[in-house]
Amino acid sequence: MANSCLQLSGFVMSCIGWVGILIATATNDWVVTCKYGMNTCKKMDELGAKGLWAECVISTALYHCISLTQILDLPAYIQTSRALMITGSLLGLPAVGMVLTATPCISLGDEPQSAKNKRSLLGGVLILLVALCGGVSTVWFPIGAHQDQGLMSFGFSLYAGWVGTAFCLLGGAMITCCSTEPSQPYNHHDNNRFYYSKGQGPGNPVPPSTNHAKSAHV
Repeated sequence: MANSCLQLSGFVMSCIGWVGILIATATNDWVVTCKYGMNTCKKMDELGAKGLWAECVISTALYHCISLTQILDLPAYIQTSRALMITGSLLGLPAVGMVLTATPCISLGDEPQSAKNKRSLLGGVLILLVALCGGVSTVWFPIGAHQDQGLMSFGFSLYAGWVGTAFCLLGGAMITCCSTEPSQPYNHHDNNRFYYSKGQGPGNPVPPSTNHAKSAHV
């Protein structure tokens, strides 16, 4: 019962984390960049918001974005963050599906429990990979943006990525820990079911003694 509750809790946390990764991937408010003070940048229209797919200019009366379509000209941190976030978003779908079908409330025919445990374990590992992709991207991107243009503050998308990474990490760890095979209790009486005799293997019963049969006729 405790394992089932932990597995369901891990599944819910993983779904929330995956949604956070999707939001971070789809939006562009990762970091706010500026080389001067906040008010100075606004007056000079040099306050920018940067994400995986676009770079925007923010001012009092203007919000203009330019799509980052020149893939070969982009810095390495943007290309790598894109690849990792897309990978994490795609891995989340089969991971959530595997864990969902392995929950105790869903049964696929006469499937044994061992098969459900293996599928749940694989789903938990995939969720941990989603957390790894999100963690590397959301840490590397602001560092690269700071070195490239000067980092002012973090944006909504980056916070969503951090929250999604944390939930996927916790949920994947819970699912993985709950998917191990339960150990069978050791029964001492089972050893008395087999007898060993000279020239015979285990499991062959010892033939009755002939002396016992003779004594019965006396």
